[in-house]
Amino acid sequence: MFKFIPILILSCISMKHIPTKPTRILFFGDSITEAGVNPGGYIALLKDLLRENGKSAEYELMGSGIGGNKVYDLFFRLEKDVLARKPDIVVIWIGVNDVWHKSSFGTGTDADKFELMYKDIITRLQNQGIKVFCGTPACIGEKTDHSNQQDGDLNSYSSIIRNITASKGVGLMDFRLKFLEYNMLHNNNNKPSGILTTDGVHLNDKGNELVADLVYENIFK
Repeated sequence: MFKFIPILILSCISMKHIPTKPTRILFFGDSITEAGVNPGGYIALLKDLLRENGKSAEYELMGSGIGGNKVYDLFFRLEKDVLARKPDIVVIWIGVNDVWHKSSFGTGTDADKFELMYKDIITRLQNQGIKVFCGTPACIGEKTDHSNQQDGDLNSYSSIIRNITASKGVGLMDFRLKFLEYNMLHNNNNKPSGILTTDGVHLNDKGNELVADLVYENIFK
């Protein structure tokens, strides 16, 4: 009986020193996510929040954002840019260009195709045992009087994402709602930009902070 005690003790000691693999979280999207890894970007701010709360060793944050991307682009680069990197959690944030490019370039994404591709991306992730969170497109213009040209489409595509997350059982981060609420409170002069964005779409410091806080609340708390 005593012969096994040292072995048990050594086993317990060695167990304590086995390094824990951090949870890998990948942010999948367009130029907003591409910029998110830069200093002051929302992914960089999330790393700061994790560090401040003593959680930085528990998570590895990765960005996979490419400017101009639409859901079509995410669909075709999912294998190489996401699955090959073996994430535990993926945050999908897409939709602005699917709406915006309709009027600016005539190359947006019809709502039915958007829904089909979005669902397929989630299904492929779930089939690999990956946990999924989805974000609604925040804004294309920050006016609060419903005069932004793409407000109607943005609301429609955001509703599609909300319905998909409910049917697929995945997490939702409703950036569209949060941005609208914030602008209603703080954009008293009905500015088209400058409250949460630099140009009506891309995030300024406050926008990055709002996004980081919402992601942190949903994933890390």
